Amino acid sequence: MRIISGKLKCRRLKTPKNYDIRPTSDRVKEAIFSILASYITDKSVVVDLFSGTGNLGLEAISRGAKTVFFSDSSKESIALTKENITTCGVMDQAVLLLGDYRQNIRRIHEKVDIFLLDPPYLQGLLIQSINIISESNIIAEDCIILCEHSSKEILPDLIGNFALLKTRKYGSIQVSLYHISQTNNERG
Repeated sequence: MRIISGKLKCRRLKTPKNYDIRPTSDRVKEAIFSILASYITDKSVVVDLFSGTGNLGLEAISRGAKTVFFSDSSKESIALTKENITTCGVMDQAVLLLGDYRQNIRRIHEKVDIFLLDPPYLQGLLIQSINIISESNIIAEDCIILCEHSSKEILPDLIGNFALLKTRKYGSIQVSLYHISQTNNERG
């Protein structure tokens, strides 16, 4: 597992020793960041809500994001993410949040531009997460949510305040991009 592009390009990331953590493959990660390329700026605040190894959040930092919140309920995942952040030398751009994703969303006090959601597949966590994000007061004006999920999980066109913009399928994995619906965005 490695950083694909940007200032940290080719940095190797530590991978999990078991299958409890499922890192995003380089092929899917490349597709994800091709979709996100026009959204990430040097002012972007990103949340990697189910961070695992920190793979997606570190790629966002490498491609220019200002700050990434790495959230996970697993101590092992947070330890692995911290090790990868340290290896990349970007501790000043990273905030680690250990705990349930619902609590961690409430612990963030900045407007978030991009949420990266890659929870355990087929457990209903995507819809729950997006609904909780929709009810929060941390949504930036042009907030987007990028979801990585099993292609067996069909997501609705509208979840909370977010409307589906596009989906792409990569074998058994699907990537869905949601954008804050301007007609429903009253928190801005």
